Amino acid sequence: MIEEDIEQLRQEVSVALETDDSVEILKLLSSVNIAEIALLLDSLPAQQRDSIWPLIEPGDMGAVLLETQDDISDAKLKELDPEEIAAIVETLPDVDDQADIILALPTDKLVQTLHTLDANKRERLESVLSYSEDTAGGLMNLDQVTVRADVSLDVVLRYLRIRGELPDHTDQLFVTDRRDHYMGSLYLRDLLTNDPEVEVKSIMRTDVDAMHVHMSDNEVAREFEKYDLVSAPIVDEEHKLIGRITIDDVVDVIRDEGDHSIMSRAGLSEEEDMFSPVLVTSRRRGIWLGINLLTAFLAAYVIGFFEDILDQVVALAILITIVPSMGGIAGSQTLTIAIRGLALGQLGSSNYRSLIAKEISVGFLNGLLWALVVASLSIIWFGNFAIGMIIAFALVVNLLAGALAGAVIPVVLRQIGIDPAIAGGVVLTTVTDVVGIIAFLGLATLVLG
Repeated sequence: MIEEDIEQLRQEVSVALETDDSVEILKLLSSVNIAEIALLLDSLPAQQRDSIWPLIEPGDMGAVLLETQDDISDAKLKELDPEEIAAIVETLPDVDDQADIILALPTDKLVQTLHTLDANKRERLESVLSYSEDTAGGLMNLDQVTVRADVSLDVVLRYLRIRGELPDHTDQLFVTDRRDHYMGSLYLRDLLTNDPEVEVKSIMRTDVDAMHVHMSDNEVAREFEKYDLVSAPIVDEEHKLIGRITIDDVVDVIRDEGDHSIMSRAGLSEEEDMFSPVLVTSRRRGIWLGINLLTAFLAAYVIGFFEDILDQVVALAILITIVPSMGGIAGSQTLTIAIRGLALGQLGSSNYRSLIAKEISVGFLNGLLWALVVASLSIIWFGNFAIGMIIAFALVVNLLAGALAGAVIPVVLRQIGIDPAIAGGVVLTTVTDVVGIIAFLGLATLVLG
């Protein structure tokens, strides 16, 4: 749906809720798909969500929970008892989607829900739950089709006809030996376009590498992007085929990573609910406001050392914000490049120094250019050549410091176990503020004091 359609749906649902017209709400919900229902829930206040939820088709509830923001789905799951959650899990065909619901539960409710499921479903779920959710094992589902290498394509075709249907996003069948070791892949296009008498081993692809079950979800996403995959086999430590990952699961990983990058810039979680309770939101945001306040006091404390020179030269007080601001912008550009490189696996020990050298060179060139501009304007404004030279020098120094800090901070934070996307901006701002103030006012004290 386009933005105007979503807004119209929200308005129509709001009107129906105000008049308590459940028939109209049911009609509206039946006219849109699962993703649009989830988007509707995401964009409505909590009270309206609670009114809409019981009107969603029971068979669609699990799919809707998978599409909504984590805060919203978690809150809804807390309200449901284990039997209701088990019924929702039963409606989901893919075991990896079932696992996503189960993993969102607190431990006691998770155990109760698992025991409510029948033994076969519980066993399949537990095989996926044994792996971390941010690994290939946590993403995989168990619905793959396997064939032997020594059978003909005609046998494979007859087997598929007897089977009657294929799992979603099936573009290849996996070839295994009698002990389930992965040997290669038989693409459906090759199956359909070759002589039925040809054996599988003659046309199967052996260059399609399987992914290890403990590979991280970000690495999985990069492999799918790199090789334009629709599905991929997953193997264990003994190279036995245990499942597969499909493109729909990888799209979720990419979306979550994008949400994380955007929200963490403001110190927020990608799970943030737009209409979460005021106290919850205040607590989350207050932490980072407090950290920012501490860094602001640090910058103010540094300015306090130069109180005498500021009293003597008013122009310095007017120009003081320029140097930290320019350094902060330059540093944030480098910081973004470095964080993106780490996230995509493009930045490592082999090319880290090259990035630092490049960013310092960029910082130096931009520093010279804008130092000339700012110095010229300052001299014209205040008629003081010394002040122009002082701010020009400070600007070059701070752009160099910003470029260096932007490249170094993400790597250091990652090494000590802190997410650079969340904390990097705060640390960088502190560095460029302090260095800019010291460079500008320190030199001014030496020259004009």
